[in-house]
Amino acid sequence: MIWQLIDPTKPLTFAVFLLLAAASLFSWTVVFSKWGRFRRLRQANLNFLRAFRKAGALDQLSLAIEQFRGAPLATVFEYGYAEVDRQVKARRTIFNRTSIERNLQLGIGEEIRQLEVSLNWLATIATVTPFIGLFGTVWGIIDAFQALSSAGSASLRTVGPGIAEALVATALGLAAAVPAAVFYNWFSNQIREMGTRLEDFTLEFMNFAERTYENH
Repeated sequence: MIWQLIDPTKPLTFAVFLLLAAASLFSWTVVFSKWGRFRRLRQANLNFLRAFRKAGALDQLSLAIEQFRGAPLATVFEYGYAEVDRQVKARRTIFNRTSIERNLQLGIGEEIRQLEVSLNWLATIATVTPFIGLFGTVWGIIDAFQALSSAGSASLRTVGPGIAEALVATALGLAAAVPAAVFYNWFSNQIREMGTRLEDFTLEFMNFAERTYENH
């Protein structure tokens, strides 16, 4: 029913409708992609964390790290273990805790950047599409008044199509913007929670490393 109100013979308004529809479709594509990715990452983290807590030594887990590839915790582990291994090979003990912590933070930063990929598109769509819809609304009203001026008489039949197009533009703008804004906030919250989990893991990692190597 709504698509019957869109007139392809009006290039500008039709382009606005197409742009809003494309923005909405792209937004939902990002949402479903991110949703699936976060679910996979949470499960991968749980699998790695179980293996980490059962491991007898860091080097043993390092040898099996390939099977946990893709888990953010595994990436952070690799960053931290690289520095631990360097220090242990040099002096057979951990002698620079700060350097290990910095490496762990680098790993966290890398994972957070990966999680934020494409998220800016949702923010952009949420911000821009209402204005694009407003532009279509204004243009539809202008068309309605032009039709009224040409007809010379005020009637619903004269102004109806332009008003209908204006309302459709408004609806499409909101339909694109609202889900994008909601899911942008939701994913941002998920990223913050993931960052907190990664930060907590660094404490476990440091405790494990110190128990294993510091007194050797």
